[in-house]
Amino acid sequence: MILKTRHRLDTIEDVEEFYAAIRRERLTQSLSEDRPYTYWTIELYDQANGIRGGGGLGILAADTRRVAEQMNVPFTLVTPFYPSELHQKFENGKSIDESRPVNYEDFGFELIDTVNIRCNKDLVELSVIEKEFNSTRILAITEPNFGELYSGDSCGDHRLYQEVALGFGGYQALKLVGLKPAIMQLNEVATFFAALARLDELASNGMDFYEAVVYTRKHTLYTNHTLVQAAEASFSYEQFERYVFPNLKSRAVKKWLSDKFENGRIRLSSVTIEIAELRSGVSKLHARVANYRDLSGEKVKFRAVTNGVDLPYWVLPNIIDCYKSVGILDKFCLPSETYEDSVETIDAEAIRELKAQGRAFMNQVLARRPDQNGVFLNFKPDELVFDFKRRFVDYKRPWLPFTDPVKLKRILENHNAHYILTGRVHQGDERMMAKLNEVLDKIKNDKFLSTHVHYIADYDEELARALSVGSNISINIPIVGLEACGTSWEKDVGNLCLLVSTHDGGVADAPSDSYLNVSGKDELEEIESMYTRMEEAAKAWENDFDLEFWEKRQLSRYIPTISGTRMLKDYLDYLF
Repeated sequence: MILKTRHRLDTIEDVEEFYAAIRRERLTQSLSEDRPYTYWTIELYDQANGIRGGGGLGILAADTRRVAEQMNVPFTLVTPFYPSELHQKFENGKSIDESRPVNYEDFGFELIDTVNIRCNKDLVELSVIEKEFNSTRILAITEPNFGELYSGDSCGDHRLYQEVALGFGGYQALKLVGLKPAIMQLNEVATFFAALARLDELASNGMDFYEAVVYTRKHTLYTNHTLVQAAEASFSYEQFERYVFPNLKSRAVKKWLSDKFENGRIRLSSVTIEIAELRSGVSKLHARVANYRDLSGEKVKFRAVTNGVDLPYWVLPNIIDCYKSVGILDKFCLPSETYEDSVETIDAEAIRELKAQGRAFMNQVLARRPDQNGVFLNFKPDELVFDFKRRFVDYKRPWLPFTDPVKLKRILENHNAHYILTGRVHQGDERMMAKLNEVLDKIKNDKFLSTHVHYIADYDEELARALSVGSNISINIPIVGLEACGTSWEKDVGNLCLLVSTHDGGVADAPSDSYLNVSGKDELEEIESMYTRMEEAAKAWENDFDLEFWEKRQLSRYIPTISGTRMLKDYLDYLF
């Protein structure tokens, strides 16, 4: 998508002029240094700045802030800082988790001051810490008793406490540093309490309650990252009496919120929909099929703003340079006006050379990250590497390629190939931990698989990027209808990996013939389709014509989708 300004983007000389061009289109007319775009997230995954999240939501948050910094957009990301984080290790051939303490001072965060919230009749002190990056900043709240990300039951007291701390504590933190949000983007319902805090401030400071509701709604965007409302957690009135109501000053707001309970419980998605006039889904398919209803029972419409990634961060620099030199991307990593024609100029020789450079980078990372056998891997440029690098959760089906070990072995044997599997299980998900250990047992008990399938523990940003730039074929096989977007596949497409995927999430932004599509009327047919597509992808890497065909098709169909700059522009367009 090309930004519609008075000037072609490729004629603009610097970021300041880019931002001025956006302002001329009135997309950021209300943004300024003290009235920033505020982005609320229960997790941030930004290893470079010492914050380790749990998955895609945190990765997306970090990408969005980096893109805002590159585009000189006034932007404040508000998040908790968790004083401990989970890591994964092997003991006796099994995967286990361990908790490690982290200190924000070690990563350049500065303590600003403290704020207080009320929970369970106690006054709780929260530290406000900050790190600035040009036009953007991370503003975090923390305290020693925060559990790890998503610790405890999703309907439990501690989860509610952490969400209340982010909302009410984070809103006070904004005021503490002299910021007033021009817009509040709420990422998932865990951030609802930030908008509630704003509504309460307006209503308790003399604004008519109805006007306060209208103002809050018009300046709040709810971005939904899940598909099914019924799957979300709910809380009891008694829990709100202990954790939420003590933080409200306005009786009118408390009455408004009390009226949202049904049978003594409240679903946060319902009230988040009520408090945000602007609502977005994270892919075209997601916005179309997400099944959410407001309190009157009417289905809620979402604007599609497909997730994008910070291409300069995730894609090998030499690949980015290639895209710019041939005219696929402009200097701001937006697709050029001639990107489709420019894609046709890339040939198999260039693809193989770029991937060889990515392989060298991947080997550097793997030299510090042993597999399940304690082996430090080093792959030659001509060795084929499949990978699965996503959270180990049910709907992503990481175990599917191991359904028929004989067929998997045949593919790997026939093509001098290896398979790298990585991904972490959510804390407390005993079923998925058992699934992971079952897969590891299958690998261990087969002589060939034990030397050609490699499980790399402690999946993180570093490993995700290394595999994207160095692998040849990426496996993405969620159950169709359950993936809202996903962004791992976007990094793979950008890094010239061939994509073997089901037609779900953001992948479905383009037609199913845009990649090696896995399909079938049931899971058995999907499994057969998956093996067929894996075989086709392996053969494509052995044939210049097929390699060029699939790489060019993927790039021409998905370059507009995967651009994080495009994503931020779409949000600005929608908001202003």
